[in-house]
Amino acid sequence: MSDFTIVGRNQRKVDGQAKASGRARYTDDLSFPGMLHGKILRSPHPHARILSIDTSEAEALEGVRAVVTGSEMAVTYGVIPWTPDEYPLCVDRVRYIGDGVAAVAAVDEDTANRALKLIHVEYEPLPAFLDPFKALEHRFDPEENGSEPEAPFIHEPKKKGRNGNITKVVKLAFGDVEEGLENAEVVVEGKYFFEGSTHAPIEPHCAIGLWEPDGEDPWEGVAFSETEGRSPGDPGWPPPEDGAGEGDGPVRAPVPAGKLTVWSSTQVPHYLHRELSRVLGLDPARVRVVQPPVGGAFGGKSEPFDLEFCVAKLAMKAGRPVKILYTREEVFYSHRGRHPFHMEYRVGANRDGKLTAVDARTLLDGGAYASFGLVTTYYSGQLLTAPYVMPAYRFHSTRVYTNKPACGPKRGHGSVQPRFAFEVQLDKVAERIGMDPMELRRVNFMGSNTRTVNELRVTSNGFLECLEAVERASGWKERFRRLPFGQGLGVAGSCYISGTNYPVYPNEMPQSAIQIQIDRSGRVAVFSGASEIGQGVDSMVAYVAAEELGVPLEYVRVYAGDTDFTPVDLGAYSSRVTFMLGNACLDAARKLRRKVQEAVAEAWGCSPKEVLLAGGRALFARDTARQIPIREAFVLAETKFGTLGEVGWYNTPKDIHGDYRGGTIGASPAYSFTAHVAEVDVDAETGVVDVRKIWVAHDCGRALNPVLVEGQMEGSAYMGFAEALMEEHIFKDADHGRAGLHNAPSLLDYRIPTSLDTPELEALIVESLDPEGPYGAKEAGEGPLHPSIPAIANAIHDAVGVRMDSLPFSPPRVWKALREAEEEGRLGKPAPPGGVGAVATEVLP
Repeated sequence: MSDFTIVGRNQRKVDGQAKASGRARYTDDLSFPGMLHGKILRSPHPHARILSIDTSEAEALEGVRAVVTGSEMAVTYGVIPWTPDEYPLCVDRVRYIGDGVAAVAAVDEDTANRALKLIHVEYEPLPAFLDPFKALEHRFDPEENGSEPEAPFIHEPKKKGRNGNITKVVKLAFGDVEEGLENAEVVVEGKYFFEGSTHAPIEPHCAIGLWEPDGEDPWEGVAFSETEGRSPGDPGWPPPEDGAGEGDGPVRAPVPAGKLTVWSSTQVPHYLHRELSRVLGLDPARVRVVQPPVGGAFGGKSEPFDLEFCVAKLAMKAGRPVKILYTREEVFYSHRGRHPFHMEYRVGANRDGKLTAVDARTLLDGGAYASFGLVTTYYSGQLLTAPYVMPAYRFHSTRVYTNKPACGPKRGHGSVQPRFAFEVQLDKVAERIGMDPMELRRVNFMGSNTRTVNELRVTSNGFLECLEAVERASGWKERFRRLPFGQGLGVAGSCYISGTNYPVYPNEMPQSAIQIQIDRSGRVAVFSGASEIGQGVDSMVAYVAAEELGVPLEYVRVYAGDTDFTPVDLGAYSSRVTFMLGNACLDAARKLRRKVQEAVAEAWGCSPKEVLLAGGRALFARDTARQIPIREAFVLAETKFGTLGEVGWYNTPKDIHGDYRGGTIGASPAYSFTAHVAEVDVDAETGVVDVRKIWVAHDCGRALNPVLVEGQMEGSAYMGFAEALMEEHIFKDADHGRAGLHNAPSLLDYRIPTSLDTPELEALIVESLDPEGPYGAKEAGEGPLHPSIPAIANAIHDAVGVRMDSLPFSPPRVWKALREAEEEGRLGKPAPPGGVGAVATEVLP
């Protein structure tokens, strides 16, 4: 029987009723007296120089109150401080169709749209790079070609002779890979392609800016360099490496005195606060960011966007509040979604199934700007090394710029793509040696309390239990390779981080913090800087506070998402919130609990350890009939200690990664583990794949609220299924229309599954109880996505003997693969483990 009264039990979400009833007010629901509406003029070219911008006609239009261009905010920004390569509005060049050029604020949206048509921009079109391989291969020698290239790089190289189309190159090796491959009894090679996809949240991006003039600004009229007088923790610190950001407007122009407030549907209020201050030249103490409820994000709102800078600057110019709401088309062009990956893998193994070496080479198509790309490039290799033992491992990853919307983090940032390729590789190895793919994964299990080949610390690890759960639930032993032709089962596994070990800008301050205040009425107020984006973070801290302080859940109020009165939390990304904010909340709540226990114990003449707080009461542990209402216990504590309030914080351990460049990227205080089995039907005549069911087993440490964990597991598997079968974030080339134009920038044309398309999903919670997580909890919001895609790919192979190594598994693509297999005599059920009883389907290298 559990000792908990709240934790570990199904609970309601604290904001569920407000959202279900329509009472929740999202950013676009907010309105202020005199509010103006803003619109952004966007580039019609994938790559062009801006020769001139004339806004005079727009400014003269009746109802227009302000116009802003890039020259008024000529400071580059970026969520990663080493790669600030983006202006709020373009200054001298546009780099994709949809890049922002100018913005207007008017009395209504119609007037704002009319004003955009009156802004005259003269462009000089430039050759566009839409193919990442061509972007990678592009070279320019000024001595041979003159000073002005015919096809300039998308970004100027930081050093002479470098390719300005390359964002980042990572080459890391651990162990002797060549020896491992040479001595392997089996080597399997494969090429894979993961098509880009986008987040498709229900709520479009929206922001409102409000400028309130007031007294003197202590910095007014003071000009200083970007780094002069600054120290760690200040906006813009540290200085970018390798010359990144040079020429970003090194002197801050004077600004009027006042306070800026921006309401935004962001998932990173703190990072937005920092960049608003830095780019606009405002004292950070005069900037406030408020995050209303967010209607979905999935990584797509985890960095600043042009609209947030524009509403701020327009509000400052107009002296009135300004709102900008993206259209759905703008959401698609703002993107920051899943990178397309071109991957090549070599995996060596012995006949007993043990891996000997893994070699990976990856090209990432990053789009026009860096975004999180530096981290993505590392994640493409660093996060592959668990849950399996790899004696030797090497990866070479290159991210290139292309003239398309920038890619960034989508649920499972940077590791979903390589996990697809690697888990299919493991299936090919198992088939080659005649081993059950479930058993192959068991044989290579790395265990708990260990280190990966790239020196990442792993504590709790419930991967074996995950395999056992999906094996049992799916009837794997009885059904794998035994279903009729056209029906198949596939398995895959994965791991994921429970938060990044380091923030995106280096500092030694806490990554997460909480303030809790207790009222003598029995009410508990929790002040949280974390971002509620639908995943249940506000509910999570309410459960922790209620559990520790013994109050009913309805007594807890959570106040969040306002940088003016909540402690700093770095945001909702990398599945960090439960582990980090949960520990911070536990810290604060336990400090308060000890005070309450001490005060009650003094009144009762017993030890504080004998005072229990639960169910809205304080109870004597040796005789629970002796009890008082919790509010009376709080009164005793306030009488003894004064006003009851505490802060709690969390920072990560620093000894959990290797000492090499990039060793911190991928490091996490804990890792979750997942296994999926997918069941599919494949119509061999049409190529239609019907995913019947996915069994999802996930090691989340401890499920603080099982029903919310199940929801995250099912939602993750749904998104993986969608990417496997439907999603394509693609752009036209010169041969198929206007180069660089989005192929389907609407929810009508961009295919995502409806409820009728979605397979049955069965969530199987595995609890390994991590020694450092809050009550043993780890992440559950992103990890459960990873295995869906390779499990479906492996199930297709079990069904018809065809390997699908490129996404998505759409009917035309599957039909083509079926016809090729039929012509080559490879169509048919694969042989069962041991190689008896069916046609072998594939000749592997």
